[in-house]
Amino acid sequence: MKTDKRKEYFGWDETFMQMCRVIANRSKDPKTQTGACIVNEKNIILGMGYNGFPRGCKDEDLTWSREGRLCETKYAYVVHAEMNAILNANAPTSGAKLYCKMFPCNECAKVIIQAGIKEIIYESDDYKSNTDDVKIASHKMLDLAGIKYQQYVPKNKLIFEKNK
Repeated sequence: MKTDKRKEYFGWDETFMQMCRVIANRSKDPKTQTGACIVNEKNIILGMGYNGFPRGCKDEDLTWSREGRLCETKYAYVVHAEMNAILNANAPTSGAKLYCKMFPCNECAKVIIQAGIKEIIYESDDYKSNTDDVKIASHKMLDLAGIKYQQYVPKNKLIFEKNK
């Protein structure tokens, strides 16, 4: 007797977006938890990352503040999830696909381009601290570099819904 395969399994995009949500929970940022996952053409994970301070910098020695002079805020110190995923990659990322919770900022876009990533699947493009100029610059560079990007549309309930 033949048994049919299960029908409610995750597709690849859904699997890797779920992974982004899981790794985002490693972030100690009290306001924003984000994650990224890089995969090759065979859907093998090359690297993962979340937003946080650089290795060797103790959380207690820096601030998570969002207001004040640049050096008095987290923005001067936090490494974004996309950069961490690239830095954590265990193989070359040329031709790879990047999954991320938030559309990459202009600084991450530069690193993504330099890493040879060819496609981005992102969940949200509405993070409040990304100014119009940051979004315009990021989109412009990615377009000029020929990097495809698309917003992820969930097919099933995402885990960790609180981390939007």
